[in-house]
Amino acid sequence: MLSREEFIFTIGFSGPSAVIDGQSKRRYGSLSTRELAEKGLFRAAYSSAVWSKEKLNEEKDLEIFLEIYNRISGLSLTIDSQLDRLFGVFLIETSRSITL
Repeated sequence: MLSREEFIFTIGFSGPSAVIDGQSKRRYGSLSTRELAEKGLFRAAYSSAVWSKEKLNEEKDLEIFLEIYNRISGLSLTIDSQLDRLFGVFLIETSRSITL
C-alpha cells in the first residue's frame, strides 16, 4: 500500500509500480489537503482528500477541497461530480513504487 505522500504525488504507473514525483513529494508532502488546495495544487489536494476518505473514512477533506476549489475556480462542483475523471485520480492498490 502506498503512503499518503506517495499516493498524492503519483504521476503514473510503470507496470505494477506507481511512479512518484519525488521532488514534489519532498517539497509538499507534509502539507494538509487545505494547504495544498490554497497553493493551487488541486490534483494533489484532491488526491489527499481521496486518500483520507478511503483510508481514514473521513469526508471532511473532500468538503474542504471542494470549498476552496469552487471559490477559486468560480464553479459549483459537488461531491457527486465526476471529480475522479476531472483530476485523473483513482485509488489503485499497489505496494511498489518508483520515485523520480
